[in-house]
Amino acid sequence: MSALEKSMHLGRLPSRPPLPGSGGSQSGAKMRMGPGRKRDFSPVPWSQYFESMEDVEVENETGKDTFRVYKSGSEGPVLLLLHGGGHSALSWAVFTAAIISRVQCRIVALDLRSHGETKVKNPEDLSAETMAKDVGNVVEAMYGDLPPPIMLIGHSMGGAIAVHTASSNLVPSLLGLCMIDVVEGTAMDALNSMQNFLRGRPKTFKSLENAIEWSVKSGQIRNLESARVSMVGQVKQCEGITSPEGSKSIVEGIIEEEEEDEEGSESISKRKKEDDMETKKDHPYTWRIELAKTEKYWDGWFRGLSNLFLSCPIPKLLLLAGVDRLDKDLTIGQMQGKFQMQVLPQCGHAVHEDAPDKVSLVFNDCKRTTVRITLDVTEDKSLSLSLHCLQQLLWSLCRCNSTSSPTSPWQLLMLKLLPLS
Repeated sequence: MSALEKSMHLGRLPSRPPLPGSGGSQSGAKMRMGPGRKRDFSPVPWSQYFESMEDVEVENETGKDTFRVYKSGSEGPVLLLLHGGGHSALSWAVFTAAIISRVQCRIVALDLRSHGETKVKNPEDLSAETMAKDVGNVVEAMYGDLPPPIMLIGHSMGGAIAVHTASSNLVPSLLGLCMIDVVEGTAMDALNSMQNFLRGRPKTFKSLENAIEWSVKSGQIRNLESARVSMVGQVKQCEGITSPEGSKSIVEGIIEEEEEDEEGSESISKRKKEDDMETKKDHPYTWRIELAKTEKYWDGWFRGLSNLFLSCPIPKLLLLAGVDRLDKDLTIGQMQGKFQMQVLPQCGHAVHEDAPDKVSLVFNDCKRTTVRITLDVTEDKSLSLSLHCLQQLLWSLCRCNSTSSPTSPWQLLMLKLLPLS
């Protein structure tokens, strides 16, 4: 889902973004606009936030797909980050810099199919099942049969895909699950007005700077620093296309004139090409993905999401921009202690972009102590699993999933290996 859609319904005003280059800090200096001073909307490269970039090739029935991933960190558990609909892995850029500075972990931010720089044979298939399989395939391609401990973190649509991935057991080393500002009830209600919202967005932009400025001033992304790197993954240069309205009017004009005078077809075609070139010249950037065409998959992303989330037998965390987003199932589950919840007020829907420092602190707070588990694999070899930010989440699962005493092998193992300090 779009980051702006829910913000429209909530009617919140954008908060003042941090100074560019401030690391996304919401506690530091704010953007102060003096007389004659202009905000910098120029794009920033991914390399300022991620250490490396890789195109992961995945073989499947339809051929070879290539998934773009951005990485940082060399030790600790892997935080596998899934972006929201229409966004890209670059939406995690500022958060990555913040979390790496606080928690020893590895970051893998993935461009989902039809998003960012990922190239697949069947880009039209955005079903939850297919996208969840993509995540599992990328993990297998990157790490083989012995993947490291992985925590899935997803925002909006990415949160839904993370839950589908976890519930289908597509990541064998999955140790934790986090959804950011996605709740089934709110999402399903928002779908009714999604097409109207998408029609209200600009179809094209004159430049990347123009797109970044729009994202901040519209409230889609409230953090200017994040917008400057994130919007690069949301828009692309026009490639022989115009806005839908322009194309429609041109086509209608062609049909009408052909009915009246077929002999004028050559001049009409010439005029159409001239109009296209003029549009591309004035507005050379458009959205990378036409979200309106993915409508048939929206219901499958979110329907039944709350129960799927609650049923995942792993530690779970839900980050929200407001408690008003909780639906009935999650409210009951939260009261029963089936997952941990953190509310970050004064944020828009793109919580991890608006307040990357605050989100990173949530994970840092989970890492009160460093826990290392050594499992004997052979007589002379061991597998050391660093479980930093997951310790308290694991304990929460052990304590809340039984009414009296731990009974499952998982709970008994965790209680034995993770004595709470």
